[in-house]
Amino acid sequence: MSDPFDISKALEGAVKDTLSPSISKFELQSKHSPAGDQEKAIEKLVFQLKNKQERCVLLGVTGSGKTFAMAHLIERLNIPTLIMSHNKTLARQLYQEMASLFPNNGVEYFVSHYDYYQPEAYLPKRDLYIDKELSINERIEQERFATVASLVSRPDCIVVSSVSCIYGLNAPETFLSYHCRIHVGQEIEPIDLIRELVALQYARTSTDLERGQVRLRGENLDVWMPSRDDPLRIRFGFDGVEHIQICDPVTWEILDELEEAWIHPKEFFMVSPERFENALENIETELDGRIAELKSEGKELEAHRLDQRTNYDLEMLREVGHCTAVENYSMHFDGRSPGERPYCLLDFFSAAAKQFHGDPEKFLVIMDESHVTLPQVGGMYGGDRSRKLNLIEHGFRLPSAADNRPLKIHEFQSLVPQMVYVSATPGERELLHFCETTEQEIPLGLRHASGGGGVNEPEYSKKHPDSESMYDMLQMIEDIPRMEIRPTGLLDPAIEVRGTEGQVADLLSEINARIEKGERALVTVLTIKFAEEVSQYLNKMGIKAHYLHSEIDTIERTEIINALRIGHIDAIVGINLLREGLDIPEVSLVAIFDADRQGFLRNERSLLQTIGRAARNSNGRVILYADSVSPPMGAAIRQTLERRERQSRHNDDNGIVPVTIQKALPVMGGDIEDLIAGTAGGKRLVASKGGRKDGNWASNLKVGAGMWSTSNSVKSNISQPIEEFDFTIEELKKMMNQAALELDFERAAIIRDKIIEMESK
Repeated sequence: MSDPFDISKALEGAVKDTLSPSISKFELQSKHSPAGDQEKAIEKLVFQLKNKQERCVLLGVTGSGKTFAMAHLIERLNIPTLIMSHNKTLARQLYQEMASLFPNNGVEYFVSHYDYYQPEAYLPKRDLYIDKELSINERIEQERFATVASLVSRPDCIVVSSVSCIYGLNAPETFLSYHCRIHVGQEIEPIDLIRELVALQYARTSTDLERGQVRLRGENLDVWMPSRDDPLRIRFGFDGVEHIQICDPVTWEILDELEEAWIHPKEFFMVSPERFENALENIETELDGRIAELKSEGKELEAHRLDQRTNYDLEMLREVGHCTAVENYSMHFDGRSPGERPYCLLDFFSAAAKQFHGDPEKFLVIMDESHVTLPQVGGMYGGDRSRKLNLIEHGFRLPSAADNRPLKIHEFQSLVPQMVYVSATPGERELLHFCETTEQEIPLGLRHASGGGGVNEPEYSKKHPDSESMYDMLQMIEDIPRMEIRPTGLLDPAIEVRGTEGQVADLLSEINARIEKGERALVTVLTIKFAEEVSQYLNKMGIKAHYLHSEIDTIERTEIINALRIGHIDAIVGINLLREGLDIPEVSLVAIFDADRQGFLRNERSLLQTIGRAARNSNGRVILYADSVSPPMGAAIRQTLERRERQSRHNDDNGIVPVTIQKALPVMGGDIEDLIAGTAGGKRLVASKGGRKDGNWASNLKVGAGMWSTSNSVKSNISQPIEEFDFTIEELKKMMNQAALELDFERAAIIRDKIIEMESK
């Protein structure tokens, strides 16, 4: 049986220099050096990891430079690294920062490619079946392809991922065995190359080229991989391949030249014809057994339902090679046994470590904001399984559907050789893992976690009533690298508690005061409806505000945050997205409504994280709107004031004057430009990013908050009555284009006529 982690054969003939970790190594590029507590913490982490410590904790307060410390850790260890985040917004921010720090390395972005996903479900009490609905974001799908392609073909990969990395993928060897390698000087006929690409499920066309298609015109063969926004043009001569070029998809202008290219399959999941037929036979065998079982239990309806649905899927698979619920049969197509875990992104890291670094365990996982991310990883399997069992029990799916699942928490832990938990407020699970691996005495407050927070245990029991507070536990545990002094000298924000009566009007005056200074504000509330209502009220009162919550897609969230930084927005009203890791130096005010309401969104950790969003500005201030002081409020205020005092003493002793963090302002749509253009990597695999030249295209397409990048005059006057027009020709042209993009062609025609009239005069 072949080794699913052996990718050496697929790499035969590749440019050897770029496969060596001593040549293609991590090179951090920054004008800054570690300062404050950073160097000491980095050295301590490097020492622990090089001495094979399996679990480490990095405690870093907000603004202490945790991302910068992560980057130095990656450079010094020089091994493939996965950085996990609990939400897409933070993952995108981390990706941008890592890409800027490691411009010559393979920095990739791997998150869920669904903008909307309603999983298949059955509600027995209501006898209600809910079919699967989804909307795939093709741009993020490109990034997922690029991530996998980089991992199997280069030793210097940093992948920033959400918990999407614990969901099923093909085995690394399977993915690579269906690659097609093209290099300059290769002796091959165009028609033979087309045959290879068609075998990878690419479609041949003779008209306009789209992603997943190939086109042959004369001596030019054009290929458009799903992972790129720029197609490849392969030029043939008498002796074979003469040029491999990256081209603009519209003008076909040459953007870059490659020595070799790896063309990956059109689809993520590929199986051989033999495996495909074998899978169909296994599905039929399982179906027969399950129908007999249901009938023996007197479940005739369920048996009939299962027979109809599964046979329909089998017919679709035989005729077109695909069906809408094909993922439910992944166990059979992968050749796994019942109960065996699926392959996932961690297996690609293991394969890369084995191939390029000689040891399948020579890779690192950094879990950012671990107090949120680790519980999220643990909860994925339970939710998925309860839904699948309902479907299986009532005849909607075969039992093997349950094996299309995310990893269980103990499977995840067993796959990760070394992990660094990073947080300003580490959770009980991370601290317990640290105590276990360093053989320290476990505080009482962590012993409750031993029922499931342990590395190999899936459950989690209730907290002991006599448990120490988080602050006290951290004082008891030794050898945790800490970064509690900020190199910038910034103090923790000043905190004020105010009553809830007239809180929105009070907030309005506070935001206006910040606007006069050119600063921004974040407001956190408890519900989506309230977030939208507060945002609408602020807009009516002349403040440019926008809400931010889970129903806004990934790209738009990033654009909204960029708009806040630039100044197109004065305030963001959010719920749970304005917490961990959000780095906006321009924010000097954080307002928290219902601060005394106890629960997940208002516990000690949540309050500390939200308060920390104002710690990157020298004028940082937090207002807690509450009519009483809850225990979590009291604990958060105490810790904030202690840290503020400690930093103040450090500043006085070292003559440091606090300065607001300086961070380059983003370009509206710029990160989306990279997202669409991108596979991150060197020229051997993909080449530099090219394609779109219009830097303002995101706003033209009205992608998310990109609308703020259009001039205020155009946006505010686009619907102004024609008789009131008083603009220059240039302004009218912008208004005409904007109206056309909004499909208001009648309006665009009126403005066009006005332009012609003015030009004639």
